[in-house]
Amino acid sequence: MQRPSPFSTFTRANFAERVRLGAREFASLILPAVAALCSPTVLGEALAAAAGLEFFEKKIRPLLEAKCFECHSHRAEKLKGGLLLDSRAGFLKGGDSGPAAVPGKPSGSLFIEAVEYQNVDLQMPPRSKLSDREIADLKQWVSLSMPWPKQAAPKTEGKDPVFDMDQRRRSHWAWQPVKRAIPPKVERADWPANPVDAFVLRRLEDEGLAPAPRASKRSLIRRLSYALNGLPPSPEAIRDFQADGHPQAYERLVDGLLASPQFGERWARHWLDLVRYAETLGHEFDYEIPNAWRYRDYLIRAFNQDVPYNLFAKEHIAGDLLEKARRNPENGDNESWMGTGFYWLGQQVHSPVDVQMNQLDLIDNQIDVLSKTFLGLTVSCARCHDHKFDAISTKDFYSLYGVLRGSRYHEAAVDAPETWDRFRNRLKTKKTAAREAAALA
Repeated sequence: MQRPSPFSTFTRANFAERVRLGAREFASLILPAVAALCSPTVLGEALAAAAGLEFFEKKIRPLLEAKCFECHSHRAEKLKGGLLLDSRAGFLKGGDSGPAAVPGKPSGSLFIEAVEYQNVDLQMPPRSKLSDREIADLKQWVSLSMPWPKQAAPKTEGKDPVFDMDQRRRSHWAWQPVKRAIPPKVERADWPANPVDAFVLRRLEDEGLAPAPRASKRSLIRRLSYALNGLPPSPEAIRDFQADGHPQAYERLVDGLLASPQFGERWARHWLDLVRYAETLGHEFDYEIPNAWRYRDYLIRAFNQDVPYNLFAKEHIAGDLLEKARRNPENGDNESWMGTGFYWLGQQVHSPVDVQMNQLDLIDNQIDVLSKTFLGLTVSCARCHDHKFDAISTKDFYSLYGVLRGSRYHEAAVDAPETWDRFRNRLKTKKTAAREAAALA
C-alpha cells in the first residue's frame, strides 16, 4: 500500500532511496547545523523575531502610515521637526528635539510622551489624540525593541513608487506556469534511482562532492520510523528488518509504516499548526470551541485514507458547496463539511467594543490562515496597501474579504442520511399513532 504525504511530490521509491543515502553528510554537516539552530535559545529568539515583525506589519506600520508619515517621512511635502519616522534609523536618530525612541524603554521614548499628550508643548498627532489601543500598541512595539523589517534607505523623491502588478507577475518565478524540467546530465549515470536524484547528484558534482555510502538497515528503520510515524522502532521491529533478506524488504517496511494509523496522527499535527488549531477560543474566559475535535479527527482520517490533495483543498475552502460530499466509509458522516471547520479555529474576542472592527480582524485572520496555508503567501499585508513584494493588491484582499464576509458560522449535522431516515420514520410512526389515538378519543 503506497501512502505518500499530501504535501509530497516524491514517489515511494524516490523517498526510500533518498532516506537510504546521505548518512555521512547528514551526520557531519546537517546535524550540527540543525542542533545549533534548534537549540532552545536560538529557536526562541527566531520565533520572537518573527512574531515581532508580524506585530509591526499588522499594528504599527498601518498606524504610522495613517497618522505620522504625512509630516514625518521622505514623502512629506514639508518635513516637520526634522523627524523621519519611516525607518527604524529615523526613530533612533530623531529630529530637532533629539532621539524619538529608545528600544525597550517606552517610558524613556520621546515619541511615546508625545502620543500620550504628557507635555502640552509636544502632542502628536496634533489634530487628535490616538486611541488607548493604538498607544498601547506603540508602547508594546518599543518594549519589543522596535522590530522593523530590513529595508533599503528611503528615497527622497516625495511619493511612493507605483507597483506594477502585471510586471511583477511576469517577472517573478513563483508566478510562472509549471513546466516539466529535464534532468541534467551527470557523470555517475548509474547512481540516480529516479529523475530527482539527477538534480541532487549534479549539484554534488558541481561542488566536487560524492554521494554518501548506503546507510545500515538499523539506521534506515530508525530514520523511517521517526520521519513517518514520529516514534522510534521497537527492538523487535529492528531485529525483524535486519533479518529480512527479501529484495523488497525496504519497500515493504515503507508500506507498513505508511499504512499505520500513526502516520496520519504524525503528519496531521503539522497541518493543525498551519490552521492554528485549538480547542478553546482564548481571550478572557477561554470558552471551548464546539466540536473542534471533529476537525482534528477528520484531518487524521484524510491523511490515513489517502485523500487526494485537490479534494482535500476543496473540502477546506468550500467543502459545504461540493456537489457530492465525501462520506466516512465507516459511519457515513459527511467528511467534506468538516473540512470547513478550520475557518473558525483560533482566538476570538467575547465582548468586542467595536463590533465592526472585530469582524474585520476575524476575517483578516481567516484570510491570513487560508492564504499562508494554501498559497504560501502573506495576503493579509494587502489589507492596508498593495503588497510590497508579492503580486497581491488591496483589491485582491477585499475581493476575498467579500467572499468570506458572505459566510457565517453554522453548526451542521454531518450524520449519514440513513441516520436521519431512521429518525424521520420513527417520527412519522409516532405521528400516525397519535392521530389514530386522537380520532378514537
